[in-house]
Amino acid sequence: MELQTVNAVTPHTPADPVSALGSTIQIGIEGMTCASCVRRVEKAIASAPGVARASVNLATQRAEVTFSGKPELAPVLAAVSAVGYEARADTIELAIEGMTCASCVARIEKALKKVPGVAEANVNLATERATVRIVTGAAEADALEKAVAAAGYGARQILPDAGEDRERDGRETEIRVLGRSLALAALLTLPVFTLEMGSHLVPAFHHWVMMTLGDWNWRLQFVLTTIVLFGPGLRFFRKGMPALLRGAPDMNALVALGSGAAWAYSIVATFLPGVLPAGTANVYYEAAAVIVTLILLGRTLEARAKGRTSEAIKKLVGLQPKTARVVKNGITVDVPLAEVRVGDMVMVRPGEKIAVDGEIVGGSSFVDESMMTGEPLPVAKGLGAEVVGGTINSTGSFSFRATKVGSATLLAQIIRMVEAAQGSKLPIQALVDKVTAWFVPAVIAAALLTFGAWLFLGPEPALSFALVNAVAVLIIACPCAMGLATPTSIMVGTGRAAEMGVLFRKGEALQTLRDATVIALDKTGTLTEGRPELTDFVVTDGFVEADVLRLVGSVEARSEHPVAEAIVRAAERRGLVLADIKDFEAVPGFGVSAAVEGRKLEIGADRLMTRLGLDISMFASAAARLGDEGKTPLYAAIDGRLAAIIAVADPIKASTPAAIAALHALGLKVAMVTGDNRRTAEAIGRRIGIDEIVAEVLPDGKVDAVKRLGQHGARVAFVGDGINDAPALAAADVGIAIGTGTDIAIESADVVLMSGDLRGVANAIALSKATIRNIGQNLFWAFAYNIALIPVAAGVLYPFSGTLLSPMLAAGAMALSSVFVLTNALRVRRFQPPIDGRPRADQFSGPVPVI
Repeated sequence: MELQTVNAVTPHTPADPVSALGSTIQIGIEGMTCASCVRRVEKAIASAPGVARASVNLATQRAEVTFSGKPELAPVLAAVSAVGYEARADTIELAIEGMTCASCVARIEKALKKVPGVAEANVNLATERATVRIVTGAAEADALEKAVAAAGYGARQILPDAGEDRERDGRETEIRVLGRSLALAALLTLPVFTLEMGSHLVPAFHHWVMMTLGDWNWRLQFVLTTIVLFGPGLRFFRKGMPALLRGAPDMNALVALGSGAAWAYSIVATFLPGVLPAGTANVYYEAAAVIVTLILLGRTLEARAKGRTSEAIKKLVGLQPKTARVVKNGITVDVPLAEVRVGDMVMVRPGEKIAVDGEIVGGSSFVDESMMTGEPLPVAKGLGAEVVGGTINSTGSFSFRATKVGSATLLAQIIRMVEAAQGSKLPIQALVDKVTAWFVPAVIAAALLTFGAWLFLGPEPALSFALVNAVAVLIIACPCAMGLATPTSIMVGTGRAAEMGVLFRKGEALQTLRDATVIALDKTGTLTEGRPELTDFVVTDGFVEADVLRLVGSVEARSEHPVAEAIVRAAERRGLVLADIKDFEAVPGFGVSAAVEGRKLEIGADRLMTRLGLDISMFASAAARLGDEGKTPLYAAIDGRLAAIIAVADPIKASTPAAIAALHALGLKVAMVTGDNRRTAEAIGRRIGIDEIVAEVLPDGKVDAVKRLGQHGARVAFVGDGINDAPALAAADVGIAIGTGTDIAIESADVVLMSGDLRGVANAIALSKATIRNIGQNLFWAFAYNIALIPVAAGVLYPFSGTLLSPMLAAGAMALSSVFVLTNALRVRRFQPPIDGRPRADQFSGPVPVI
């Protein structure tokens, strides 16, 4: 492998553009059935005043709305309603404290109504409760509580079930309603189908029907079919006909037109046969009834499959315990999770789930954090250790002080990240949106053209042929499959990623990551453990080692850099008492300086010594040796004299070599971006198989390094964990943050690895490729299905083979197309990461000292 090394030039950090956009909220939408619905709702919301951008997802039934300024929800809800859909709403109950009169009620109601997402707020003085109706997904109970607190009152959410999943409950209700409708439709359709099709297939049965029922045969079919269409099938007419009248037909309109046309024609043939041309008085009740029944079957299977796509969210919600053991006035009581507040003392017994995030103040134990980090072994926790809500206590018992509750907990943030990623759109969806904008109108036009062609050019009975084929065209077309092709795969892919400890904060990163060609890795804390140790400390003539180490450790105690921590730990292990310092100053990329006991100390890299005008040539051979060993030499100067050369070593993470090998196996180029000098960087690169080194990069030069790696069309994914990595994470095509890093780095990233294991990068890329491949399969099926079967439904094969597609078969094929897309998307749940499990002892022999 050829190792390339690039020395970074002095960087110029461009000013980050400031987004002019306001807040973004998610709104649950009811009534969407196909891609045309998505397009219609999206356009309606985008046209509402104050909306900067709108993105609607069919699989999650949500709209993500970004406002240009202060969120104004009323115009958005009105726009959604105007195109025939409704926003989902939830009701939150709050217990209010401190109210004394009617003016208090008015003040609280006014405060609640100002919270974005609140549709209605009613406060009852007698019961001391507030009932708040919020748009699903647009507001959190915490925001309501804070609004009431800001108005000078106390508020506490009242929840019957702290672990409830409203979307899951809504989905289960939808499945139950669809199931009942399907059962009724099937029960009524069966005799209609038997009477009509049985008569065609079995002459003896036809003779029996005519002798027994006579003219009442068609009338009985009329009654049963009418109940099917305007009972279980009424939903298609309620949604489809208004959409048709607005000039914006959707999938419901196609079903309503197709089944309604067959039903209406059959009524004329039944009760007014004389108005039809001779030989055309036929009934198609069975077609109308079977169409509705099969579409309902497809919708039911679709709803069940959609529920399975959100299994990851269900699992995450299930991690939350429903109650917590809180110490109140010296007594331990079980309280609902929603009633736990910051500062509460919480008791945890062996085997229990930890309720919220907090800090241990008493006791100790081992905690299973595998659901967060993916690490299988329990982690020791003692006084001062942080614990995370949803993780499981193993053997001991302890008490902790709650530091984050409700939506602020890490688990709640993870759930929001997954939900946001599942509700986003990929760039590939733009193609689908363009097609679906004209698809349904084009299908109606094709059906009219089919009707006309058969009526004027077809054989007798031309009217019957025209009607049957036009209805088949209306029913066979399936924008449902087109609309579900992308979002269902995103839901399943991001959910599977969450189970693997990979969080896609932005759904579009799924597609962008697939195209990455260069993986740029920060070193400290990413490739390495981020906890270096002092390995070499050599002083010049005239200085005493212990004295210099004490002075250097005193200065470094004020720094948060891992190298500084290593030096301080070494001084403390030797029992050296650190001194107070003055005038501490940190110069990023160079080092630190301070005054200690009246002496001026300056500690840093060789470039700092050069800036001070000090000659470090006496340590040239030592520096070269340290560099060859993969160590970073630092220097200390006291009162303007070179006093010591210092070296620290930061062990490479045990998983790093396997991760880099996996990235190479995926055909990716791996680069390391580091502030180390060239010799040290090359030593590290050779040991762990890095392809390209970008060395001597100052903290603010990582953005330029990323841009340089991205020249000539390369797509760069940058992996980092520190505050100084945030600009590079944002500048890269895809930013991947190590979850054990800082909040700023995580907020700047597109993808978050919950553990510090770099193997997650290879797994995320492999999953990205698998998900995009799955989306491609879905889109191919959705488009190929329509391209192939619409002409068949129109009857193009009839002149050659006499083949026509029955409207009933068309309905069955349409239903199956959506189920096929959903079933194919669910295959992503079985994705297996290319590298899994803990690293073997033989994967890497001995620590590699790097910093």
